Amino acid sequence: MRPISEFPAVDLQRLEIILCDIDDTLTHDGRLPAVAYSALERLHLAGLKIVPVTGRPAGWCDHIARMWPVDGIVGENGAFFFRYDHERRAMERRYWRSADQRGADRTALDALATRIIGQIPGAAISADQAYREADLAIDFCEDVERLPDSAIAAIVQLFQDAGAVAKISSIHVNGWFGDYDKLSMTQRFLEEVFEWDPAAGCDRVAFLGDSPNDEPMFGFFAHAVGVANIAPFASALTHPPRWITQAEGGYGFAEFAEMVLEAGKNKAS
Repeated sequence: MRPISEFPAVDLQRLEIILCDIDDTLTHDGRLPAVAYSALERLHLAGLKIVPVTGRPAGWCDHIARMWPVDGIVGENGAFFFRYDHERRAMERRYWRSADQRGADRTALDALATRIIGQIPGAAISADQAYREADLAIDFCEDVERLPDSAIAAIVQLFQDAGAVAKISSIHVNGWFGDYDKLSMTQRFLEEVFEWDPAAGCDRVAFLGDSPNDEPMFGFFAHAVGVANIAPFASALTHPPRWITQAEGGYGFAEFAEMVLEAGKNKAS
């Protein structure tokens, strides 16, 4: 990973779409700092398209799509995207799996939740689980004492033994049934909403993230940026981001945003 200060200005000037994780990428120590939200707003006002790509639940994503300065959101690690049309006052919701599939998945995931909590001491069902539509989130450090790596690995194994996909974020192990991830739904969003051509448009897109569940995005987008707190995970990534910020979390996001905005000013002049 190279320092973000080496990101070429000409590549910054070409960016049109900013994708970003939320937890520990926009947030810092569990909160959204003003500087990160301000950076989102300034990028949006400058004409860039902003799309968070998160593991957080549908309930949160509905709020973010409506209230934040964003152009849509991919949630629950790619289970859906939401996009709010402010002129029509209408929410567009697109899911990877059908309603019937999601209903059957929920039954299986509820049984799996009981199994995981019963077998992994200290693990908890995420506090935001009630607002999820497609996955199961097991908390290993957000509202509980951080579990050892061996326990986190055991949670992943229990998901996989049940035939589910499992991904580790900075706070949860998320598990689901289906052949999607953050990247697949993000590609669908970009193609359907922005008429984006992946063969020709990758140089217009940047992604910022912080943890192993962002790896599909890091591996696909050439302009992939890790905020500084990705460093502890770097050795576990087959496809690390190309760039790394100096600051952590939302402060690192703001660091990158400032570079994008400054490059845009220089281009305009």
